Amino acid sequence: MTTHDNDDVLAAEARIAQEKRPVARRDVLKSVAAGVALMTAGAPAVFAQTKTLRFLNAEPGRDSVRALRVAAAEYEKKFGVKVVIDTVPPDDAYNKIQSSIAAGTPYDVGTLAFAGHVLLLAQAGKLVPITKLVRRHKWGPNILFPVNGEDYWYPYDYNFCWMYYRKDLYQQKGLKVPTTWDQMAENCKALTEGGKFGVGHPVGGNAAAQWMSIGYMWADGVRMLDKDFKLILDNAEMRPKVAGYLEFMKKIGPSMPNGMTQAMFGTVLGQYSGGQIAHAPYAGRLIEVLEDKAPDLVAKTGFFMYPDSAGKGQAVNHGYDGWVVLNTPMRDESVKFMEWFVDNHYINFLHSAPLHMQPPRMDVYDDIRWRAHPLIEKHAELVDFMKSMLTRKDVAIRSIDTEGPSIDLRPGKMFETFAICDAIQNVLYKGMPTAEAIDIMAAKYRTVL
Repeated sequence: MTTHDNDDVLAAEARIAQEKRPVARRDVLKSVAAGVALMTAGAPAVFAQTKTLRFLNAEPGRDSVRALRVAAAEYEKKFGVKVVIDTVPPDDAYNKIQSSIAAGTPYDVGTLAFAGHVLLLAQAGKLVPITKLVRRHKWGPNILFPVNGEDYWYPYDYNFCWMYYRKDLYQQKGLKVPTTWDQMAENCKALTEGGKFGVGHPVGGNAAAQWMSIGYMWADGVRMLDKDFKLILDNAEMRPKVAGYLEFMKKIGPSMPNGMTQAMFGTVLGQYSGGQIAHAPYAGRLIEVLEDKAPDLVAKTGFFMYPDSAGKGQAVNHGYDGWVVLNTPMRDESVKFMEWFVDNHYINFLHSAPLHMQPPRMDVYDDIRWRAHPLIEKHAELVDFMKSMLTRKDVAIRSIDTEGPSIDLRPGKMFETFAICDAIQNVLYKGMPTAEAIDIMAAKYRTVL
């Protein structure tokens, strides 16, 4: 691959990552204040007397927008109700919904990517429960986030993060898929040579690092909060596990390219598709990128979950997206539309990113319509691997913003501190003892708890 070709790949992957940025849980602290304001906002809606339903979409990919517009056109033809699809980047969706409510022109259906936002809107009386619709199906774990026994959102995908690796390089070096941190570190070291690196983990103070780099910690059984939302990260049980994780990250540090403090989602996609790294954390999007931009790497790529320190557990970092119905004069029509949409067009929508949008509904995995997509058929092994995350009892599905016993704003505030990212940097680059790094991290988390 020439330098020019590599630049094209990096630019393309950065653009793709921007189109579907996973688990970017941002502006949570601002959302709290905005949520309080919503509770007192009472501007009248101007769509009460119309037959127009407004849908805010946060999947900017061309195929996703097209799937929604096709569904909207069919609904209008069948029922005489116009469905207007507006599209924004994922990070802008919640603010767009807030501003529409404040302006008195609220969206009727919206897309959210953070459970805390669902809670804020539900508590403010701005959402309609869709419990009956949600409970028509069986769901995977850790995805519904009910509020006072009611379901206010319809999850449409998981965005789990796991590990990919170069099978051909493993074969050349006689390596085995790692089941412990030590094995992972040894493999990364063995594959770091000749300007190539063993792994790429973002470690900056950003959402990418908290989605792509802490799965090892979850695999080792780390919990940040107890059942009362009290911080336990630094207690007698958790502190040694967290210290072990930080030491592991320090151990693999020399196997990562320079500049990982600045790395984002698209960085890792570009590094792997360009052949710079041998291991990459990501969701199904990575295979879609390889199919499009580096097809020679598709057959050379394998996958595994984040291992723990002792070879007893595995984990994936959590991520998710869903739809909500807002409490507008069109709420009944909105619920009818959602019932019709999930029966008739949900699978078409999932096919707009067939490997990245992992179904949270368990029935979809056995639906011949969903399995008929060429990429799903071709990558049946990966699909079975993804489904196993939902059915196996030895797999931890965790993320900072979903810590604790139920949906709550406090873990979302913790996410926004990026304290775990500071701890990683303090140990990797400043030589700080792990005990000190943990104390600083815990203190920072307690400021928002």
